[in-house]
Amino acid sequence: MKPEEQAALVAWLRRPGTVWSAVTEQLEECGSVLRAAAEQAPAQGSLFEWAPADGLDEAARDLERWELAGIRMVCLLDAEYPSNLRMIHQHPPVLFMRGTADERDVTSVAVVGTCQPTPRGIDQTRQLAAGFTAHEIPVISGLAAGIDTAAHTAALTAGGRTVAIIGTGIDRSYPPQNADLQERLATQGLVISQFLPGSPPTKASFPMRNAVMSGYALATVVVEVGDRSGSRVQARLALQHGRHVFLMRSLLEHAWARDYAERPGVTVVETADDVFAGLQRLASESIDLVWA
Repeated sequence: MKPEEQAALVAWLRRPGTVWSAVTEQLEECGSVLRAAAEQAPAQGSLFEWAPADGLDEAARDLERWELAGIRMVCLLDAEYPSNLRMIHQHPPVLFMRGTADERDVTSVAVVGTCQPTPRGIDQTRQLAAGFTAHEIPVISGLAAGIDTAAHTAALTAGGRTVAIIGTGIDRSYPPQNADLQERLATQGLVISQFLPGSPPTKASFPMRNAVMSGYALATVVVEVGDRSGSRVQARLALQHGRHVFLMRSLLEHAWARDYAERPGVTVVETADDVFAGLQRLASESIDLVWA
């Protein structure tokens, strides 16, 4: 995307009342930010009404500043926009990235769980991440405390690829104690945010992050959950997105997990090899996936 279109898109996304899902629809329909602006009449209340010059100038300056900080903006019209994510109805109009994109991510697996895990949950997560690395499967998680941190750290320790999809602006860290890990991921893997830089954590931002994580990955593994865990949200969203969900067998002590285990698209597993076998079965049913 050309710099002037990037600036226009940032300016529009900043406008009060902008609905980002509507921006996505307009971009996909018009194929260009500037074309969308030209084709939509202000009288119709378009989100693509031309932005004031000062808003465009500020957006252009911010884009330059973000680029100097190693942040790049990827619009859904760009070839770099993740192909898996394009397939779900909740894909955002833009992503902000630090790190290296990799085509292997199309076969990635999200590993999610509670922020307050048990030692068993941490051990299971480390084994999963190491096992996925052995099978050259990238590990996706949300850089939260607990299971997410264990998944990222174990993947890095094993020499594997790991991607963090976060619930704040990409220049912020939440929780703060994961700032160093976030920098390491930006250097050795990839960090993605769907939110404008500077955006703080909110009650709504983390479920939105879960939707993007579900769409980015080929499948989701739920390790442990708390009473109000976002991991259950991701399991539900993954099924809505047509993504496979793997539940660790230890979760079956919960009534919700037993209910999910009976649903199509859900498999109960114990090891990374179980997940890999399940992914191979899925691949054999699809001409679009090729596994080594």
